[in-house]
Amino acid sequence: MGNSFGTLFRISSWGESHGGGIGVVVDGCPPRMDLSEEDIQPCLDRRRPGQSKLTTPRDEADQVEILSGTFAGKTLGTPIALLVRNKDARPQAYEEMKTKFRPSHADFTYQNKFGIRNHEGGGRSSARETIARVAAGAIAQKFLSVDQVKITTYVDRIHDIECPELEEVPTLESIEASPTRCPHPETAAKIESRILEVKKAGDSVGGTIICRVNGLPVGWGAPVFDRLEADLAKAMMSLPATKGFEIGSGFKGTYLKGSEHNDLFEEREGKVRTKSNRSGGVQGGISNGEELYFRIAFKPTATVLQVQKTVNEEGENTELMGRGRHDPCVLPRAVPIVEAMTALVLIDHKMRHHAQCFSFIDEG
Repeated sequence: MGNSFGTLFRISSWGESHGGGIGVVVDGCPPRMDLSEEDIQPCLDRRRPGQSKLTTPRDEADQVEILSGTFAGKTLGTPIALLVRNKDARPQAYEEMKTKFRPSHADFTYQNKFGIRNHEGGGRSSARETIARVAAGAIAQKFLSVDQVKITTYVDRIHDIECPELEEVPTLESIEASPTRCPHPETAAKIESRILEVKKAGDSVGGTIICRVNGLPVGWGAPVFDRLEADLAKAMMSLPATKGFEIGSGFKGTYLKGSEHNDLFEEREGKVRTKSNRSGGVQGGISNGEELYFRIAFKPTATVLQVQKTVNEEGENTELMGRGRHDPCVLPRAVPIVEAMTALVLIDHKMRHHAQCFSFIDEG
């Protein structure tokens, strides 16, 4: 339970941080689509550890292998199994965590729920699990490109250093120009200094990430329980270290009156458009053709290289020194993970929309 996501385009992930590897099975991918490891690897390269001095030094190439579901470079319509093997696991760094609970980690809750846990790197609760999401999301993004849907994700704020609001959608080149993945050069430089500062102190910082989706047609999503923004919220809040999700005007919209907040409709170039986009591209749970715009909050990395108070499995008060290799800030590497989860939600809603509506629309 809790290891599968999606309805028609469905993924099931497996693996632990210091086990043999991380894998995912993608079920529901249409047949006859060109697909190879080369389509998936660039996304994993953006997520992998050791990219810069801002990230964990764990040395993993994260090379993906396609084990099933393709033939002669094309998808078969059968389950696609993907595997990334762990090469640089160092479980000995977590020996003290065998009996002590790390503050703000899943150690205590996993132990109490299952009566057993993998203490090496957090096992299944480790962010290394997100390899599966990124690999599967790469397939979804390739499929979405047929519809000219473009997902742009970037770091908006780290700690108290915030990027100014960007009217134009930043390019991938501007996002990747800095290891912070903030497309505003002046802000990126300040962010980099802040992350290095807290890293030197054995501490960590959090922040926010913005995701903007353009080219989304009208009609994806569903009413009531399966609203597009509800599924996006679940997808984003399922990521490790997430603490908040808002779409469109978000919490700031609560400061406005209805007459100020409403997105007024107008005819523009033969299409129904809105003058503003405080709805964030979704109304009634269904995409309205405007830019899909949302923000995710990530907490500071829970593992800090400092002595902290905790308890052990016997319920005794004790202390624990954080060890192992960890990101002082998860946000730069979280950018491709947010993109992947966005793509997985969108491709699933595209398929659900086509399954429910298109045969009747075509006949009409």
